[in-house]
Amino acid sequence: MSLTVTTAPGRLFIDGRWTDAADGGRMDVIAPSTGEKITDVARGTTADVDAAVAAARRAFDEGPWPRMSSRERARILQRAYALMRERSEELAHAESLDVGKPITFARLVDVNNAAELYEYYAALGHRLDGDVREITADAHVYVRTEPLGVVAAITPFNFPLILSSTKIAPALVAGNTVVHKPASDTPLTALLMAELLRDAGVPDGVFNVVTGPGSTLGDHLVSHPDVDKVAFTGSTEIGAHAAALAGRSLKPFTAELGGNAANILFADADLDRAIHTVISAFVFNAGQFCMAGPRLLVERPIYGVVLGILKDAVPHVPFGDIDDPATVIGPVASRTQLDKVAAMVDRARAAGARVVTGGHAVERDGGFYYAPTVLADLDPEAEVVVDEVFGPVLTVQPFDTEDEAVALANGTRYGLASGIQTGDLARAHRIAARLRAGITWVNGWAILDPAVPFGGVKASGWGREGGPEALQSYQKAHSIVFDLGGAQ
Repeated sequence: MSLTVTTAPGRLFIDGRWTDAADGGRMDVIAPSTGEKITDVARGTTADVDAAVAAARRAFDEGPWPRMSSRERARILQRAYALMRERSEELAHAESLDVGKPITFARLVDVNNAAELYEYYAALGHRLDGDVREITADAHVYVRTEPLGVVAAITPFNFPLILSSTKIAPALVAGNTVVHKPASDTPLTALLMAELLRDAGVPDGVFNVVTGPGSTLGDHLVSHPDVDKVAFTGSTEIGAHAAALAGRSLKPFTAELGGNAANILFADADLDRAIHTVISAFVFNAGQFCMAGPRLLVERPIYGVVLGILKDAVPHVPFGDIDDPATVIGPVASRTQLDKVAAMVDRARAAGARVVTGGHAVERDGGFYYAPTVLADLDPEAEVVVDEVFGPVLTVQPFDTEDEAVALANGTRYGLASGIQTGDLARAHRIAARLRAGITWVNGWAILDPAVPFGGVKASGWGREGGPEALQSYQKAHSIVFDLGGAQ
């Protein structure tokens, strides 16, 4: 794959201008499909974070953005949507190369969903009205919806374009300003979006991008006294750390964190359809999907049959070349992630797990590939069952009753997504109501839309992205009360 990065090469975007890091630092961006350098980008410093926050603060306190009508902001977001469609192939190739995504998925999933988020929140922006309230006192009351201020948007490596858009689009249309800190491994589409939003008409200082190491820049951004709200997606451990930092100054904080979803397969399900769903749920994005379905719970009468089908089917899922439109599984995003996945599977094997298929890294063009893997005969407390692998690994466990299935599904610290495969509608409703998760799919997986809120419970975070629920998290209510009765 060839790609020309057309933004100012790897520079920070602060106050409407491309700029080098304060100390001139650079860092390499590596292609997961080959292990080779794509380009280099600025390695920002805490001084650069300060500059970006100061620009966002000025743009909020003094600039036109929060004072525009929501309809004016919505029209700018609609132009951003149109530009994303015009530049969709460039965005798709950047995301594919940077993350190691098969190009088909980068086009149809990442770019398409991200663009639709801007379109959706532009539409909501035409309806950001306040409210008049009737009260018992002799008074006139209305409630204004107002932006929060400067938003820190911190995003992970697996879906850079989508997971930034879930934050940036609602934050902007509500009238906030934004400092975006993308994952250090995958910064390319963040830089492209900075150029695109500027071209759409977003004023200087309203949207800023600082690339660099999360361990220093992220902490500094979350702790910054001029940041009014933090929107974070990432691991549970880092999310908990960031929440603690934000909590010191009582900043609003939304977090979409780790997941380890269970997919419950009942014997009455349409097995052909269910198997397709099961495989898609664990191999999508090479398993690097917080709402993946890495835990399959199978009703015991069909347990052996399902394992046999998976053993035959999984090795035939198209794997490898991310430029091939037919490819379904590409590499994981980094050498570190590859080593983590391999080590977890190796420990499971050593503890007695049966490798039904896969269970090994694959040497291909120097990239970070791991064969799609199915594990059975597992202890319910095995590390690979209770912890998030974040790779193309499926664990399979049998169950006998609905109660046992629910207990197993809810038996981890996570609660982001869940799934039910059954032909019994009443059972689907009954089980879904008992699952502790932010979203449950029935006879499908990963059906997402900008109108559908998603987020977690337990260690999977709090708050929601998508839908009007996300927009509300970037606004505050301001009650205005007029005393009509005169002085008392």
